[in-house]
Amino acid sequence: MGFLELHAVRKSYGPQVALAGVDLQVTAGSRTAIVGPSGSGKTTLLRIIAGFEAPDVGRVTLGGQPLADGPNAIPAHRRGIGFVPQEGALFPHLSVADNVGFGLARNAPDRAQRITELMQMVALDPAMLTRRPHELSGGQQQRVALARALAQRPRLMLLDEPFSALDTGLRASTRKAVAQLLGAAGITTILVTHDQAEALSFADQVAVMRAGRLAQVGLPHALYLRPIDAATAQFLGETIVLPAQLSQGWATCALGVVAANDSQRKGPVQIMLRPEQLQLAPVPADPMDTDAEACYGVVEDIDFGGALCGLTVRLLGNAQSHAAPLLVRSPAIHIPPLGSTVQITVMGQAHVFEEAIA
Repeated sequence: MGFLELHAVRKSYGPQVALAGVDLQVTAGSRTAIVGPSGSGKTTLLRIIAGFEAPDVGRVTLGGQPLADGPNAIPAHRRGIGFVPQEGALFPHLSVADNVGFGLARNAPDRAQRITELMQMVALDPAMLTRRPHELSGGQQQRVALARALAQRPRLMLLDEPFSALDTGLRASTRKAVAQLLGAAGITTILVTHDQAEALSFADQVAVMRAGRLAQVGLPHALYLRPIDAATAQFLGETIVLPAQLSQGWATCALGVVAANDSQRKGPVQIMLRPEQLQLAPVPADPMDTDAEACYGVVEDIDFGGALCGLTVRLLGNAQSHAAPLLVRSPAIHIPPLGSTVQITVMGQAHVFEEAIA
């Protein structure tokens, strides 16, 4: 059994179906990221867990305690759940101290000490307690919002795209700091985000939502390397999807014969590679040194991205003449010249999607 469990949760707004039957288990002390495109149901699911809304049908339990059974639900303030919304939603007219201590009893003897402890817990200087939210950076505001949510010692922490308003560098460092903080405190956490990289780096478990359903749930590396279908693969990162003939763990495709992660099936399938699995090497000047069975291409475009760059490569050969150009990710120090002919090598195994091509 999971610490948090959702069974057949459904929610509609008039004719619009937001959740079409969601089952999810979250273990105690873990971090789960729910990721999906806009309108897939991520925020609705989070609001039902928080108690801001009730499901039409389905059950939600936390630590064995029922939180919702259809529309019969425990109010949000009695659930022991912390919630950090997008952009923090701090009270602008209150000081940092009053924001952090908003849920603490005013006459509690240890209130000031608890507020100071919370500031230290989120790596903020207690000297900031007299400031107002507008006097803080975006990252500092998010940490104050987290401290406010932690004040009630929640059993579960819900984060609704809390890093989306931060710039790239601050976003990564804040996300890492929050993950370490929640992990050290042993607080079970659910993050909702539309950012695939954020979900993969933050979570122990990733749940991909599509059209009100969970398309796939699993470990981050498993979902990235072994997605259930092409739509999930493409949502989690750049992909190369090719038709292939599968036999005894080998797939024959536009890239030649490549190793596949399925040795049982035979026949037409779709395979997936990530762009970083393709390695490019210059073609020897002497034609006698080339491999007749190797795969070759021409570099048609280079998108310089610093440490890692994107190359568009058009495959050569009659069999590949109608194949779409490939996207290859390559370290900047290994970029071949524009227009050059390269040999393409596949690193690792291709992933075979579960559904065969009819």
